Amino acid sequence: MNENSDQSPVRLTARGKKTRTRIVAAAADLMRVQGVGGTTLDDVMVASGVSKSQLYRHFEDKNALVRAVVTHVGEFVITRETNMLGKVSTLAGLRRWRDSLVKANALRHGMYGCALGALAGEVSDHDVVARGMLDQLFRAWQRLISEALERMQRAGALNESADTARLAVGFLASLQGGYLLAQTARDVEPMAIAIDVALAHIESYATSDRAAS
Repeated sequence: MNENSDQSPVRLTARGKKTRTRIVAAAADLMRVQGVGGTTLDDVMVASGVSKSQLYRHFEDKNALVRAVVTHVGEFVITRETNMLGKVSTLAGLRRWRDSLVKANALRHGMYGCALGALAGEVSDHDVVARGMLDQLFRAWQRLISEALERMQRAGALNESADTARLAVGFLASLQGGYLLAQTARDVEPMAIAIDVALAHIESYATSDRAAS
């Protein structure tokens, strides 16, 4: 996940590691609200309380910092989704996962969208390294969904004809589109509808005796 994420690693003291972590966390928070394009290195210096020399000791330019933010945000999202999706083995569990995502986004009235999706929208066409990192993160998310569907399939809840990999891609695409619609509408309802349509498609593969599971 960290490969090619920023410049060649520098040997850091414990204090240096804390400073780097503080810079990345501050940058991630700013970029979440202001966007990558709307966040300057001066903004990051003020928010993190570091000097220009400290910032450039850790990051040679803004691209390097953005890649570190991608890693930081990606680790958070994939860890969260691993903890949530890693326990899903029934259609009811998948619905509970859906409910938790919608509820969390409703607290912000859809503002800011998906953290990974927002980064992808801003940097994918301008930084090939960051784009590759984001691609791997979305693939990891897809695998988590696919693995949950595979567990349902092994348990007999989903028909053997279900292509779990394709269903996972469709589900994640619906989720990301839902985040975007909720963000522009400032209303979580479009997100809920988008996920529910994808979920209904998955449920169409439910075996008759497990449809309510």
